[in-house]
Amino acid sequence: MKQDSLSKKAYTEIRRQILSNQLQAKSRIKEDTWATKLGVSRMAVREALNRLLGERLVSFGEKGGYFVTTLSAEDIHTIRELREILEVGAIRLAVKKMTKPQVEKLEKICNDFTAMAKEGYFSGACEADIKFHESIVEFACNDKLMQLYQSSHIPLFHQQLGKTQTLMSDYEQTDVEHRQIVKALKAKKSALAEEWLIKHFARGETAMLDME
Repeated sequence: MKQDSLSKKAYTEIRRQILSNQLQAKSRIKEDTWATKLGVSRMAVREALNRLLGERLVSFGEKGGYFVTTLSAEDIHTIRELREILEVGAIRLAVKKMTKPQVEKLEKICNDFTAMAKEGYFSGACEADIKFHESIVEFACNDKLMQLYQSSHIPLFHQQLGKTQTLMSDYEQTDVEHRQIVKALKAKKSALAEEWLIKHFARGETAMLDME
């Protein structure tokens, strides 16, 4: 396998684990450990980490090494603003283009989220949450929007929720909000879908800041 493919493999897996909170804030990511784990070279892992560094998903420690980035209150607020702008734009495009199978896919993701949260599989619930939002952007059918979204997609809520993994009320409310967004999209009601999305992000930002 070529070096760029190996680097992409490392990037995809490390990024997935960060976004799903399997690698939590302040966790150190060791090149040799991940090279062995993924069956790639340290060079491939280093290239992946440099890419994640550019996305601010990882940062350098004071004494060297790569660590999963910790979000400050300002980070949480500015990321919420950016994601809101991008996803509202995605909804306005997607509502005109979405097919019945795509709506059904969102409904399935909601069901997966519900099942995983109830079973206590919180990292799986986080992955389903990520998939839900990325699918909405995907259904907008705009490659540039997707590229911009993925490069800025740091989850707002997963880091803090992962510290306790006991806030079932938050997972339940997230489930309600996701399903309301899907219901509005299914009915081609863009304004209503946007309203629920904005509520979803505002609540998430408040909840995370309250836990600081």
